[in-house]
This record gives sequence, structure tokens and C-alpha cells, in this order.
Amino acid sequence: MSNWISRVTLQGKHVRLEPMSEAHIPGLTAIGAGQDFWNFMLYGDIATENDMRKWVLDILERETKGTDLPFVVIHLASDRVAGATRYLNIVPKDRGLEVGGTWYGADFQRTAVNTECKYLLLQHAFETLGTIRVQIKTDSRNERSQRAIERIGAKKEGVLRNHMILPDGYIRHSVFYSIIDSEWAEVKSNLQGMLAKYEK
Repeated sequence: MSNWISRVTLQGKHVRLEPMSEAHIPGLTAIGAGQDFWNFMLYGDIATENDMRKWVLDILERETKGTDLPFVVIHLASDRVAGATRYLNIVPKDRGLEVGGTWYGADFQRTAVNTECKYLLLQHAFETLGTIRVQIKTDSRNERSQRAIERIGAKKEGVLRNHMILPDGYIRHSVFYSIIDSEWAEVKSNLQGMLAKYEK
């Protein structure tokens, strides 16, 4: 199962997911610094390029441990960095992983970008890596994220109360969702339908 942590580039019609590197820091800073979505995430406020550098280096360190595989999202039409996403909580023994740590610049929210990113990540997980379960979680306060996860067809499993203490001291409840291998065909068809709307 060593290929679970192999770097790979995933290409779609709207986006390219390429392995994260330090070279991406300026592009990530340009669209991500100072955004309010950091309030829902585990990393604290990211306001400067130095903050972004620390974040990228932390994520890359997780990759060396085999628990994460991070991607930077490139918007093909503009050739701009659109955001970041990754596999995390990778457990080869149980053929499971999580899709998360996802964020996008304001210009790329509510576009085809997130839908196609999820499609590419899930397709690779189920069809190439042979996962039997993909997990997605979000802050219980982040209702926009919950609706987006539900739209793609992930099943809500429940809420882990007092799950995490965020850098500002807030005690976060996390909403957990999953897609299992037997559900992938239906989720795939749903995502393809969602993407087709952007082709019109």
C-alpha cells in the first residue's frame, strides 16, 4: 500500500491538483492570507507570507510522516493558485483516508473548482488507491461546508463533541461524514452531473 503516499498530479477540465511545495507559498499567500475561513480551521490566523510559510512547512512535515498528502489547486483558465486541499489521516492498513484541509481564495469559491477537486480526489482514492472509506469532517459552526459536503452525497455519521481545541481556545464540535466504496458509483455520477452544469 506504499502508493498511498506517493506524490501524484491530478488533472481535470477546470483544475490541476499538484503536489504542494515551498514554491507555492507566494501564490497561496496572495489568495489565502487574512481570509475568515481560518477561523474554522486548526492552524490559527494566517495573515502574512511568513504565517503561510509556517503552515506549508507544517503540512509538508506531515507528508514525510506518511499521514498526509497535500495538493495545491491550480485554476487552469487563469493559471492561478486557487487554494489547497489534501488527503490526511491516511491509514493504509484499513484502506481509509480523509479528504480535508481544504480552502480556496474568494474568486474560486462557489465555482466548479471545489466540485472538481472533490471529484478528482475521490476518484483517485477509490479507483486507484482502493480505499474502502473516505472521511470528511468540518466545524459544526460551518454550515456552508456541511451543505457542500452533503450535496456531493457523503453520509453524515454524527458529531464528535468537544473534539478539538482551536488555537484561539474555542472548543470545536466536529461533524463527520463518509463515503464508502459501495457508494462511490452513485457519488461519482452525482459529481459528474454537478460538473456538467458548469459546461453549459
